[in-house]
Amino acid sequence: MPLIEIETEIHCDTKTCFDLARNIDVHTESLKHTDEIPVAGKTTGLIELGEWVSWEAKHFGFVQHLTSKITEMKSPHYFVDEMVFGAFKSFRHEHIFDKTKNGTLMVDKFYFESPLGALGQVANALFLKRYMTKLLKKRNELLKQKAEDVCCNKGNVKSLYINEMVEL
Repeated sequence: MPLIEIETEIHCDTKTCFDLARNIDVHTESLKHTDEIPVAGKTTGLIELGEWVSWEAKHFGFVQHLTSKITEMKSPHYFVDEMVFGAFKSFRHEHIFDKTKNGTLMVDKFYFESPLGALGQVANALFLKRYMTKLLKKRNELLKQKAEDVCCNKGNVKSLYINEMVEL
């Protein structure tokens, strides 16, 4: 099963980064280039343990649907979303947030298995792993920017922002 691991250093507190990463509205904004929108389940605000969301997006020229569920959560350090329906045979996305002297180290571990056996493995090697890495990095760039804007603009007073997140 392929693994994509990405580390992003963010100059902001762990709680803000954690909440931004599980915010449906921020996720939608970060992947607007794929026309990704939530269509069922939790469709706005902060997703919680046990909740699910169904997404519609355009990838590789095709409209696709994917449903993922939050299966593990330890606020503000860790949460996992896993695919329950979609184009992959399976995926598990671990979101890890560790406090550092400069803020937060956000680590994404994205495990995925393509359908179609050997043909799926060829697709992984040729383009899928690279495509998913680019997608996750683009999402993380927006998360980093938003978190650092919040921490800079709020003078490190984040508790007010968390309540505003639901209204993005």
